[in-house]
Amino acid sequence: MEPPSAPPHRGHIPWQGLLLAASLISFWNPPTTAQLTIESVPTDAAEGKEVLLVVHNLPGNLLGYGWFKGEIDSNQQIASYVIDTQEMTPGPVNNGQEIIFPNGSLLFQNVTQEDTGYYTLPVIKINFQSELGTGQLHVYSELTKPNITCNSSNPVEHRDPIVLTCEPETQNTTYLWSINNQSLPDSAWLKLSPDNRTLTLLHVTRNDTGPYECETWNPVSARRSDPFYLSVLYGPDAPTISPSDSYYQQGANLSLSCHAASNPPARYSWLINGRPQQSTQELFIPNISANDSGSYTCLVHNSVTGLNRTTVKTITVSDVPTQGNAAGLSAGAIDDIMVGFLAGIALKAPVYFLHI
Repeated sequence: MEPPSAPPHRGHIPWQGLLLAASLISFWNPPTTAQLTIESVPTDAAEGKEVLLVVHNLPGNLLGYGWFKGEIDSNQQIASYVIDTQEMTPGPVNNGQEIIFPNGSLLFQNVTQEDTGYYTLPVIKINFQSELGTGQLHVYSELTKPNITCNSSNPVEHRDPIVLTCEPETQNTTYLWSINNQSLPDSAWLKLSPDNRTLTLLHVTRNDTGPYECETWNPVSARRSDPFYLSVLYGPDAPTISPSDSYYQQGANLSLSCHAASNPPARYSWLINGRPQQSTQELFIPNISANDSGSYTCLVHNSVTGLNRTTVKTITVSDVPTQGNAAGLSAGAIDDIMVGFLAGIALKAPVYFLHI
């Protein structure tokens, strides 16, 4: 080792020991000028990009400096730089992607998440006093487009809890959910995992079809999934029979229709006075008679949910015309006849008075 009084350009300065001692020297020799600082540009770096650790307030009259990942440790040295010879010497953790500039700044090329951490820069003056600077480097991955997975492709209403997961799982990522293009409502039936990556619907209904979207975010990128829809199985609800008429004249045609909300669509069948009829949604009986009076039951069945519902309608067929309607005319037809009759009287009345 050369004596401390030797000029810097004569031979190689033993930087390994000199830089390792820098932390102790700086402790006993606190800086009297503006403090050495290090800034990351950009503050948050995207994986695969470049980032520069810029040195501010670099003192003059320097012999050189070195960079370490973490604390000053010979095994963690990135590189050292001798100002007099403008020579950069790589350290054990240098992977060929780091470059030291004469102003002390350190350039990272093609950074990875493994480069995240803090870095130490000891600078050695000609009088062998030193200063230390530290800086942080944050590297994040460029996020890919997320997608939503579900634990059940066809949940049953009021029965199956739903677990939606935002994929893929990525470190240092914020997960956000929306339902029907709005933020999650306050609900006892919605539960988020601690990292917000999983959304659980404890109580699913037919109104919870969506769309659901998840958004991933980190300091260098943001991505949103495609809309995700649930196919909720439900029903059948109690069926309705139409029309609402219950009284028919003998000889009329009886046409009944049954409907029940259901997913998948329900299967329909009929009973007349307890006797099975055809399995159809529409029931048609032409030229009915009094023998067709009775209870008409619509049965609906959902083969997936396993649920059944029924509705009963009583039909009365009369073989006696309604009083005042011997021709068996409907009330509407009678009204039309009466209007025509009165109109005829009104037109003839003036002629009658003219002949008196």
